[in-house]
Amino acid sequence: MAEPLILALDQGTTSTRAIVFDRAGRALHTAGRNLKQYYPDDGWVEHDPEEIFDASVAVLREAMEAAGGDAAAVAAIGVTNQRETVVVWDRATGRPIHPAIVWQDRRTAAMCERLRAAGAESQVTEVTGLLLDPYFAGTKIAWLLDNVNGARRRAEAGELLAGTIDSWVIWKLTDGRVHATDATNASRTLLFDLRAQAWSPEMLKLFDVPAALLPQVLDCADDFGETQARFLGRPLPIRGVAGDQQAALMGQGCVRPGEMKATYGTGCFLLVNTGAAAPVSRSRLLTTVAARVRGQATFALEGAIFVAGAAVQWVNEGLGVAGGPQAVEQLAMGARRDHGVVLVPAFTGLGAPWWDAEARGAIFGLTRDAGLAEIAHATLDASALQTRDLIEAMRADAPDAFGKSAELRIDGGMARSAWFSQRLADLTGVTVRRAMFQETTALGAALFAGIGAGLYADAAEASAARPPSETLSPELGPHAREAAYARWLDAVARVRTGR
Repeated sequence: MAEPLILALDQGTTSTRAIVFDRAGRALHTAGRNLKQYYPDDGWVEHDPEEIFDASVAVLREAMEAAGGDAAAVAAIGVTNQRETVVVWDRATGRPIHPAIVWQDRRTAAMCERLRAAGAESQVTEVTGLLLDPYFAGTKIAWLLDNVNGARRRAEAGELLAGTIDSWVIWKLTDGRVHATDATNASRTLLFDLRAQAWSPEMLKLFDVPAALLPQVLDCADDFGETQARFLGRPLPIRGVAGDQQAALMGQGCVRPGEMKATYGTGCFLLVNTGAAAPVSRSRLLTTVAARVRGQATFALEGAIFVAGAAVQWVNEGLGVAGGPQAVEQLAMGARRDHGVVLVPAFTGLGAPWWDAEARGAIFGLTRDAGLAEIAHATLDASALQTRDLIEAMRADAPDAFGKSAELRIDGGMARSAWFSQRLADLTGVTVRRAMFQETTALGAALFAGIGAGLYADAAEASAARPPSETLSPELGPHAREAAYARWLDAVARVRTGR
C-alpha cells in the first residue's frame, strides 16, 4: 500500500495554502493563492468568504495533483485558519450575508468600551480567559446581526449560521452537512466557557448572540465529515482543525507543560503550554485552549507583540534602507557595541503585558555617533526585549509550568535569521530552537488530522514529527543582559507615562 499522506489547508490572513505531508511530517508539495484585503472604512478590514472557499478548493486540488493526483493516498485533511475572523451565512442557500469581518477589524471598539464601562470585563475574563477587545469574534457576530438588514430576526428564526473561517470552509466542503469548529477556535470567540468546554449561556446573553447560530464544538482531532467528491475526486475525511497559533504550537511539538513557541511575523504570538491548568493571568495575558484531544483539554497562556517584523519594514520604508530584512540585519551587524540606543516600536500602542493603546513609538539614547546601524540594531533588539516581557509575565502567571531550563521554539519570517535568533537567546536568557521548516502552522493541522485518522496514537507521538531545529544558547553575560533589559524597561516607562 502507498504511504499515507495528509493534506493540510492553511487559510491565513493574506494567503490560502495547501501542503501535502507524509507521516514523518515532511512537506512534499505546496500550493498557494494570495487573498485580497478590503478596507471599506477607517479601522475596518474585510475578506470575501466566497474567494476564501474558492481558493481553498483550488490549492487543495493543486497540492494533491502535485502529489500524483491519487486521492486514495490521502488519509485525512487538516484545517488551520486565521483565528477570530467571522462569517455569517444563510443556512438554506449558503450565501454570506456580509463580507467576513477580519480579526484585525476595530469596528466594535465602542461596544467593547460600553461593556467595559459597565463592569463586564472581569466576568468575561473569568469565563472565557480573554479581554474585552474588538479582536475577538463575539462582538463581530453581534455587529453583523445588528447592522445587516433583517439579520437578527433571521438568526432568531434559525435561518442563519455563523462561524470562524474553519467552520465556513468545512460547511462548504461538506455541502452543509457539518457545521462545526474545534475547541481552540471556539476559545477565541468571547462566547466559550473554558472550564465547561462549551458555549457559555451567560456570554451568549451578554453579547446577544443566539445559540442556534453557532457550530458544534469538536476536538482538534475529530470527525469533521467528508468533502464532497466533486471537489477533490472522491470524498476525503476532514479529521483535524485548529486555530493558526495553536496549530503552530502543535507543529513545534509543544505538547507538554512549559513548552513554548513564538511565531515572528508582522507581530509576534507567544504561547506557553500550561497543561490541564487554565491559569487566570495577573498580567493581562490571554488564557486559551492549546488543544483538545479525546475530550481532554490542555491550555496555554498567550501574549501578543503588536509590532515585530513590521518594525523592520519601517526601517526599510520609513528610513529608506533598501534591500528588505536582510539589509536591515546587515546594517545592525555593523553597529557599535554598547551603543545604548533603544527603540520602542509602539506604532499602534503596546501589547501584552502593557496593554497601552495610547503609547507611541520612540527612540532613546541617541548620541552624535549613533546612526542607522545603531537604530537597525535597536529595532531587532526590540522584538527580543518584548519577547522577554512576555516570558517574564508568563513565569509570574504560571510558575509551575516553567522548568529550570526553559526553551523557546521559534518560527516565522524573523526566525529565518540566525543572527536575530542568537540575539533573541542572548536578550531573553533562554535557549532558542529555530525551526528549519517554517510552515509549522500547516504541519500542526496535519498532525491533528493524523491523530484523528489513527496515524498517530496521541499528541505525544504526533509531536515527534516536528521539523528539525537549530539550537542557540545564550552567549551574552548576565550583567550585559540585565543592563539591556533595564534600559528597555526605562524606555517603555517613558513611552507609557509621556515623560
